[in-house]
Amino acid sequence: MAKRTVLDLDVKGKKVIVRVDFNVPIKNGVITDDNRITAALPTINHLVEKGARVVLMSHLGKVDHKDPEKTATDKAKNNMAPVAERLAQLVKAKVTFVPVTKGSELEEAVKAMHDGEIVLVQNTRYEKGESKNDPELAAYWASLGDLFVSDAFGSVHRAHASTVGIAERLPSALGFLVEKEVKMLSAAIDDPKRPLVAILGGAKVSDKIAVIENLLKIADKVIIGGGMAYTFFKAQGYEIGTSLCEDDRVELAKDILARGEGKLFLPKDNVVANAFDNATEVKIVDSTAIPVGFMGLDIGPKTVEYFTKLLQGAKTVIWNGPVGVFEKDEFAVGTEAVCKAIAELDDAMTVIGGGDSASAAKKLGYSDKFSHISTGGGASLEFMEGKELPGIAVIQDKE
Repeated sequence: MAKRTVLDLDVKGKKVIVRVDFNVPIKNGVITDDNRITAALPTINHLVEKGARVVLMSHLGKVDHKDPEKTATDKAKNNMAPVAERLAQLVKAKVTFVPVTKGSELEEAVKAMHDGEIVLVQNTRYEKGESKNDPELAAYWASLGDLFVSDAFGSVHRAHASTVGIAERLPSALGFLVEKEVKMLSAAIDDPKRPLVAILGGAKVSDKIAVIENLLKIADKVIIGGGMAYTFFKAQGYEIGTSLCEDDRVELAKDILARGEGKLFLPKDNVVANAFDNATEVKIVDSTAIPVGFMGLDIGPKTVEYFTKLLQGAKTVIWNGPVGVFEKDEFAVGTEAVCKAIAELDDAMTVIGGGDSASAAKKLGYSDKFSHISTGGGASLEFMEGKELPGIAVIQDKE
């Protein structure tokens, strides 16, 4: 059943609480990347144009509520004030920032709103009950609005007060950003054009076990790269030197290799170094012959050719996780080559599942070459695992 979207709501003169994802990086009070703010603008601008009174809520960073001193430091560091300032520059509406999450100052600001105006509430994580979906907190926040719109895909996998609690108490719908995420990820995973090829990278097998297992059921090919490949090499009995390895996952890797035979593909060669930082020796070796004292940090040229060949003819590609330490230019060659190979596929739906692979595509200048880049790393991973996302499940179905 399709979910209601913001287009299904009559919003004129209504107080619409919108859960956005304004969890942006801030350094010395300055936002260093405003992508998450601009991603929410289509929904915000639509509501403003339709005469809604828009109440925006988002978390920012983490707030430790166990230690009072740490709580105060975290709150000061993760204040939403710079976000309000940037938002005011991006919209043609009055933006009022309320520096609290509860109380008369917030209530009065919401009450004083006119149609087409925006109130941005302080960081939802200032409240201890946010991450526990505290019913009293959710009921209080819901009392501030008439309608609820979910537009923070990066948070829909969390059953928090601001993502699920408010939606349980108000008529609800998806914003344009979350609607697009659901549509694109569903098209890639639930109803893909075939062949479907998945490329999974990143550091740990443990982070991707459920994704690998689900994709082995639905994909035609699953390609493994990045740090987690070395756990699979160890499972095959190969020497891996000082490469990253989860010893407690070696048996599981053996099981996955057996189940994925003919469908699971690993690097043929690797770029290895005698140290992670300030290496004095860097060389290319076969995956079966990583020397003692060396660690694998990228895929090698044979693998680039091999992975590029495996991608040929794909009609749907899902990519999650870089295949090397792409943050270091000397070990970003493999990730760039994979990125380029996917970007240059003809007539294919290409989806990046957020996180580091999204950062890599942006850093390498390929972000506009993909059909879709997810804005939610954790949420897109859980979607790929086949899990129900609580922040989407709670939204009302279309009638």
